[in-house]
Amino acid sequence: MRTGAGEAVGVLCLVSLVAALDYKYHHSEELEAYLKEVHAAYPALTHLHSIGRSVEGRDLWVLVLGRFPTQHKIGIPEFKYVANMHGDETVGREILLHLIDHLVTNYGRDPVITRLLNNTRIHIMPTMNPDGFEATVVPDCYYSRGRYNKNGEDLNRNFPDAFENNNNLIQPETQAVINWIKNETFVLSANLHGGALVASYTFDNGNSVTGTSNGYSRSPDDDVFIHLAKTYSFNHASMYKGTGCDSKQTFPDGITNGYSWYQLEGGMQDYNYVWGQCFEITLELSCCKYPPAEQLEKFWRDNKVALVEYIKQVHLGVKGQVTDKNGNPIPNAIVEAKGRPHICPYRTNEHGEYFLLLLPGKYVINATVPGFKSMLKTVDIPDNTANFSALKQDFSFPEVSVKPRPASCPRTPLYQELERSSAAVKPTLHILVLVIVTISILK
Repeated sequence: MRTGAGEAVGVLCLVSLVAALDYKYHHSEELEAYLKEVHAAYPALTHLHSIGRSVEGRDLWVLVLGRFPTQHKIGIPEFKYVANMHGDETVGREILLHLIDHLVTNYGRDPVITRLLNNTRIHIMPTMNPDGFEATVVPDCYYSRGRYNKNGEDLNRNFPDAFENNNNLIQPETQAVINWIKNETFVLSANLHGGALVASYTFDNGNSVTGTSNGYSRSPDDDVFIHLAKTYSFNHASMYKGTGCDSKQTFPDGITNGYSWYQLEGGMQDYNYVWGQCFEITLELSCCKYPPAEQLEKFWRDNKVALVEYIKQVHLGVKGQVTDKNGNPIPNAIVEAKGRPHICPYRTNEHGEYFLLLLPGKYVINATVPGFKSMLKTVDIPDNTANFSALKQDFSFPEVSVKPRPASCPRTPLYQELERSSAAVKPTLHILVLVIVTISILK
């Protein structure tokens, strides 16, 4: 949408109020001060809040940017970047600060950035593991204890897992992110790591149901994930070359299926996809985990275009509302594309909204309100990323006047149950998922 002239001028006048961001490592106090400075200079464009605290009590800061930064608005998708999950993997932490600077200083000046912020709510968490970063006293390219949180736990092995029991005690940082995901309608995300140069995508874990016997763990939206990973790698200065960090390891097109690279239990990207209804990929941005500060400017230049182009992908596919006969929103309605059901059914939020990331093409969208007949609508989805709005397709249930009761997806290893069923009767994945959907509705 078009920004008012007065608003744009007001934003431009604030540019000089924020000090230039240096290419150096910002420790906790400096990082917090910078985020507060940005928010003070751009109060109408940003919202700064802490989603929780680390083991040592440091705030987990998130800066939200957009035309409506303080709250979700119907039709505007939610996007997030998370960095420094491993405390000694530091490049992402710094380039997210430069991304913030790039977005706020170009709003009202650059038409692409302006439209992006007018039509997207962007959440940026520069560090998920501030304790680990502060504990990394001697930076190292390969390994330090700063990888872990203060309790010695790897946060990217600490989430519930859809394939096997993850008995690790949930850490404060992990729980804060779980709550954050639950309280927002995130559609697309990326978490920024270091130690390699590749875009890795779901699934990180798997079993025979997802095809691990072939060395690949395929999600129902594998085509979308490949597109997302390539969007980043091909807009990066060199990731697309796929040369990796040594002669032993190469990544064609600069991307990899997570499981194909190495199996990972309790990862954040799988959790986002299964339980958060949010497509997330993992971006490995530097061969050296904690490179010298003088290299940070080059890392920012290498990633600048890719970071923005990836955000635009939140406008892929189709979105809309599900309403009853009175026009009231229906939360917890199941809305999915036919032929790609999710093990934990994707449901509408409290506003009756749904967002489905889909590549351009023809799809049948199935909307189901438990206890009532499903509605099917065929849609021809264009590539609307340049227009900053997914295709809009609403559903109205004229016979419904009550809201379905809240539904949740159990925290048990869902794909483990599918594997057992598959071994017993050998049905298709589609039928198995429909069985689980039915059971969850009846519960």
